[in-house]
Amino acid sequence: MKVSIITATYNSEATIEGCIKSVLSQDYPNIEYIIIDGASSDHTLSIINSYKQQYTNIVLVSESDKGIYDALNKGIKAATGDVVGFLHSDDFFNSTCTIGNIVATFSEGATDGVYGNLDYVSSKDTNKIVRHWQSQPFSKSLLNRGWMPAHPTVFLKKEVYTKHGLFNTEFKIAADYDMMLRIFCDKTLQFKYLPEVITKMRVGGASNRSLKNIITKSMEDYRALKFNKLSFPIWSLVLKNCSKIPQFFKKP
Repeated sequence: MKVSIITATYNSEATIEGCIKSVLSQDYPNIEYIIIDGASSDHTLSIINSYKQQYTNIVLVSESDKGIYDALNKGIKAATGDVVGFLHSDDFFNSTCTIGNIVATFSEGATDGVYGNLDYVSSKDTNKIVRHWQSQPFSKSLLNRGWMPAHPTVFLKKEVYTKHGLFNTEFKIAADYDMMLRIFCDKTLQFKYLPEVITKMRVGGASNRSLKNIITKSMEDYRALKFNKLSFPIWSLVLKNCSKIPQFFKKP
């Protein structure tokens, strides 16, 4: 099973090397690593190219884009793997066997997607867990209660994207939530929960960088809930936001 991992970058010189090393250190051999760079003006490209010269499984595209979701869409289109996942430029995998464990979970039976847990870590000390996103086995009823899997931990068969399309770039912050609703509402698909931390994410993402972004995110979440025909979008949104509170107190 070939796994395509997609990273979108833009002026990511501070963290991109750790992200790349996280992918290259995986003990699973059949990985295609696609890096979509938004024409960075710092040292991001020189760092990427230093690794690309050594590893033939790295695919690099560097050109201007319309934001992160546009970049991720380019990555999906370029992916040739059986399974597609994402690793943002300031994130890294929890262990060297993460991808191998994901593939093993796919191999257990008919599965269209695998997801797991997520740790938010301090940008200054990545050993310090700030917030732990503990997921759970999937049930569609959870979507109405504001639940979703942590998008950075979700790995899907390429054919799922062929069926459901790309990220909706009309969403500036919540296109990942819209995508998760679109896919996890599909009753014909089967998902498996891998009960381990898949990804470690540095705090300070676009959705919680400012009060304005938090408001924008909530408005877009509501649009996504309505667009995907969830039964009680306002209630789902309230529960979604409230569900984040325990994540600051739960530690793995």
